[in-house]
Amino acid sequence: MASAPPHSDVPRPEYPRPQFVRADWLNLNGRWQFEIDRSDTGLERGLRERELEGVITVPFCPESTLSGVGESDFMEAVWYRRTVTVPASWAGSRVLLHFGAVDHDTTVWVNGTEVARHRGGFTPFTADLDGVVEPGIEAVIVVRARDTRHGPQARGKQSTWYANSGCHYTRTTGIWQTVWLEPVPLAARLKRPRITPDLGSGAFHLELPVTANLPGHRVRAVLGDEHGQAVRATARADLDLCPRLVLTLPEDRVRPWSPGDPHLYDLRLELLDERGEVVDQVRSYAGLRSVALHGKRVLLNGEPVFQRLVLDQGYYPDGLMTAPGDADLERDIRLGMAAGFNGARLHQKVFEERYLYHADRLGYLVWGEFGDWGCEVGERDGNQRPDASYAAEWLEALERDYSHPAVIGWCPLNETYQPLHDRITRLDDVTRAMFLATKATDTTRPVIDASGYAHRIAETDVYDSHCYEQDPEAFATIMAGLAEGRPHVNAAPDGRPWSVPYRGQPYFCSEFGGIWWDPAAAGTAAGDERDSSWGYGERPRTAEEFVARFTGLVEVLLDDPGMFGYCYTQLTDVFQERNGVYGFDRSEKIDTGLLRGVQQRPAACESGARADPGGEPRAAERTPAP
Repeated sequence: MASAPPHSDVPRPEYPRPQFVRADWLNLNGRWQFEIDRSDTGLERGLRERELEGVITVPFCPESTLSGVGESDFMEAVWYRRTVTVPASWAGSRVLLHFGAVDHDTTVWVNGTEVARHRGGFTPFTADLDGVVEPGIEAVIVVRARDTRHGPQARGKQSTWYANSGCHYTRTTGIWQTVWLEPVPLAARLKRPRITPDLGSGAFHLELPVTANLPGHRVRAVLGDEHGQAVRATARADLDLCPRLVLTLPEDRVRPWSPGDPHLYDLRLELLDERGEVVDQVRSYAGLRSVALHGKRVLLNGEPVFQRLVLDQGYYPDGLMTAPGDADLERDIRLGMAAGFNGARLHQKVFEERYLYHADRLGYLVWGEFGDWGCEVGERDGNQRPDASYAAEWLEALERDYSHPAVIGWCPLNETYQPLHDRITRLDDVTRAMFLATKATDTTRPVIDASGYAHRIAETDVYDSHCYEQDPEAFATIMAGLAEGRPHVNAAPDGRPWSVPYRGQPYFCSEFGGIWWDPAAAGTAAGDERDSSWGYGERPRTAEEFVARFTGLVEVLLDDPGMFGYCYTQLTDVFQERNGVYGFDRSEKIDTGLLRGVQQRPAACESGARADPGGEPRAAERTPAP
């Protein structure tokens, strides 16, 4: 188990990388010097060398109240500075400086030396401080984060206008996830593994990359459960660039991971030197499950499990994209389960990895997604122009999250829209690049090229659409064509197609509902409130009317044998969007027991199958404790 940080008042004190845990680390969250650089001239003005004028609480972004800054205007750049003494007990080790996420273009200096550059606001990066800092001495860490509102950039739902508007929200600039130091062996160490479950063989396939293939070195993996050690294996680490192991379980120790039984195995990974001594060791865990496609069904462990998903955007009133505490991440999952959902689309954001840890142990199905909004340039018939950084950052997200069993599918883009015409556009190129990169990185999970709107890849594993029709009868008519191979497909307002034709893939309605429900305004006439309160359709007058509409919409999809799932918009209100099942503060807006009852009955695609659409929220009986 990772050691606790030295001060109990450090915000977000938990170890941030729960599937790759080293015992020794130093949490750098807390008070940092801080200064806003509105014109991005700080380097010329000497901000790298001098003390900064303000303070901030890391890991919360300066726009948030939890940061102690609360500045919501545009900031072209921001600067951070902190002096920390590297523990002398780390003598003989290499020191790594980790950033969970910094938005958006980051440069890091330590003791005046540049040690890292990174582009992308959603993914982690690391600086190797060897030759710059030694244990027992002070390290002056300076960070500059640039975050322009101009030009294509993967922003997710961050507003490029001053105020929140529509479905765009307060921005996040700079550091917004945990920063920490970590000692590692000087000569060679373990890098992040890939853990691939193989349910058909009752085994796990491990890829264990190392930083150097030193003579005589070996890797060892030990898998265990509540009965103790189940299997161990070793392999040479001096032959193959990336050593590989197969851990085959005894038949009586095979226990598949599922929503009804989210069983996790403990996993210990070690690097041994030529004398057989352990030089590096990390703790991890693994879930044994399979995902497959059969006709229009998506199978989990060989059985159709209807995906009752909810759209989760991961915003908080006081922390914005950063959860105030680890318990808030777990609470959001439990709130979804309490309302009858068995999973979520993690929407327009790469969530903190600890969210996935809680999803793993609670049995909550997740589609991993990317915050791709921000590539709109307004050019006729070429209006969306994502760049190479989209693919690069998406690959970093895939690498981080590959081994989490709760992730059952990937979706790199959302609601890209552009008419199909006789020229290949940048959107076509980047969509194909991100799809192929995902397929090359992960052969075990289905990939959808884009959620809703512009399907540009004929061979996409899954096809979908978004539909916010509020009348259940009209909604049923729109969705009825799936049985004849003519599902609802989003198109341009003038009727021009955005997507290549449907080819019989598994299909789901991946956004629907979004019922505008604001209990405080129930029964009052709806005016032009889009900047302060909005949802889809006419606002229900009573809670009973909301439940009736919700029931009618959900039953259309549950009763369609060709539908493998749905995603309801959304889990919580987010600022001016008042279409959540819960309020922005996570308060209950509606009797969620009623919503749970609507969703709990078997779906048509589950007919005769043993499925668990909505048992009581349950954690694994034996949960690893990173």
